[in-house]
Amino acid sequence: MKRLLDIIVSLAVLSVLVGPLLFVMLVLRLTGEGDIFYLQERIGRFGKPIFITKFATMLRNSPSLGTKDITLRDDPRVLPFGKLLRKTKVNELPQFWDVLVGKMSLVGWRPLMPAGFADYSSEVQQRIVLNRPGITGIGSLVFRDEESIVTRARDAGEDPREFYKSVIMQYKGSLEIWYSEHAGLMTDLKILVATAVAVLRPGWYGFVRWFRDFPPPTNEHLRHVIRTGVERH
Repeated sequence: MKRLLDIIVSLAVLSVLVGPLLFVMLVLRLTGEGDIFYLQERIGRFGKPIFITKFATMLRNSPSLGTKDITLRDDPRVLPFGKLLRKTKVNELPQFWDVLVGKMSLVGWRPLMPAGFADYSSEVQQRIVLNRPGITGIGSLVFRDEESIVTRARDAGEDPREFYKSVIMQYKGSLEIWYSEHAGLMTDLKILVATAVAVLRPGWYGFVRWFRDFPPPTNEHLRHVIRTGVERH
């Protein structure tokens, strides 16, 4: 049922958005470094490497510059048009093709690069890889604006890499374990609806009230972001 839903929805999205996607491809070809797509290695189902498809939004050699695999809100490696694509999450739309061909699912754990995946505990790694990673998921919802969370911690004097590894990855792991224990059609539908609302209402975290036994964050930066996002909307 889950795979059938993946195929139907991904086909529908790609068919409906073919015009806007072609426009974005043209703009990318004519601006920046001329690249349209960026294939990035991530860890997929059963721990096997996959390459997910994104629109190119950063300099080609970004992984070897600055904060490397961590992107900040004011990151100078992001191209001008890429800033808009990242803010609206349009850069993620080519991943519906990855869903269609079976590399990913609509809902699941967020696939990470090998270095980032290694920051998960062995327990988290072993449990989440039993399912396909997803375009969206509970971890993706909470960290939809991950760049601003890391930036806020940096501005408070914390090291971005250490904060990402010890705080964000720890909480992401608990979220992904939570999803593996509550996975089902109703949970997936709630996450899809919450994702659509979050796109229209940036900073909204009201979805945390939709899910039973939702794991609360222990870090003050994360608590502030979620609490503010719930109260503001």
